[in-house]
Amino acid sequence: MDAAPSDRNLTFFRFEDLRIYHKALDYMAWVHKTTLMFPDSVQDNIGIRFNEAARAIALNIAEGSARNKSQFIYYLKMAKSSVRESLVLTSSVKKFGYLTDKQEDESRNFLMELTKMIGALISSLQRGPTGSREADDSDEDLDLPHHPHPFDSENY
Repeated sequence: MDAAPSDRNLTFFRFEDLRIYHKALDYMAWVHKTTLMFPDSVQDNIGIRFNEAARAIALNIAEGSARNKSQFIYYLKMAKSSVRESLVLTSSVKKFGYLTDKQEDESRNFLMELTKMIGALISSLQRGPTGSREADDSDEDLDLPHHPHPFDSENY
């Protein structure tokens, strides 16, 4: 069965249509590449933690996207916590001498952009159809194909 023309550009896993998810993957790849330059003893310690924190950003976005709106917001807040953890780790490895000034700036810029994008997505999900904030306790699954996206994936 062929997909409807409007469905052809969307992936099966809707989080893959989110710019924020791809930005999180870019950051995860940056952290992986950067931590490979650390000495082995550091890679096995703080390097692992740094990679886990970076991965958690993308994983929380993906996991939350399959949940109802209030749960998605919860997972986005968890992603923001992972952003903050990544910032602490950025500062730590810089202080220990394992990041250059340029690398620290790159990490901080990634994390600032991710924070802004996550905050904007949370705000969008909290707004009702009239643009006002609403409380959502529904169990509407955002991952079901027959439900419209509650947000415009081009903006996040």
